[in-house]
Amino acid sequence: MYGEHNYELALRWDGNRGTGTSGYRDYGRDVRVSVAGKPDLEGSADRPFRGDPQKWNPEDLLLAALAQCHLLSYLHVAVTAGVVVTDYRDVATALMREDGAGGGNFIEAVLHPVVTIERESMREAALAAHQRANELCFIARSVNFPVRHEPEIRVRG
Repeated sequence: MYGEHNYELALRWDGNRGTGTSGYRDYGRDVRVSVAGKPDLEGSADRPFRGDPQKWNPEDLLLAALAQCHLLSYLHVAVTAGVVVTDYRDVATALMREDGAGGGNFIEAVLHPVVTIERESMREAALAAHQRANELCFIARSVNFPVRHEPEIRVRG
């Protein structure tokens, strides 16, 4: 039997400035996300949507989830393939397009992992591990837009 995993969080809107949603400019977009045993996460809308640019927004969090999930899946694939990873860094990007009717959607995400491996002989397997990691990543498998990878493999030393 395959496992099921449940997740729970509490979300609280902190943006009532005294008059609630009496007008579009009258309320803040600030939220607090809480998960038992973890530090609270302060969020807001993205700046173009009247949010606080110093706080996490849902779009940031989605991209962070994709990048972190790929990293963790990649490390799993690497170790099972005998690839010794000594460093992993990524600058992930994503494109979201508004539809003109108040909504929109992500078009794609692109991960740019720079992976440092122990030996040159591991390069081919290290590169191939990205495809398998994408197939295993729960988050990438759950979104309806492509998650591409433009990896760079370096050898330590």
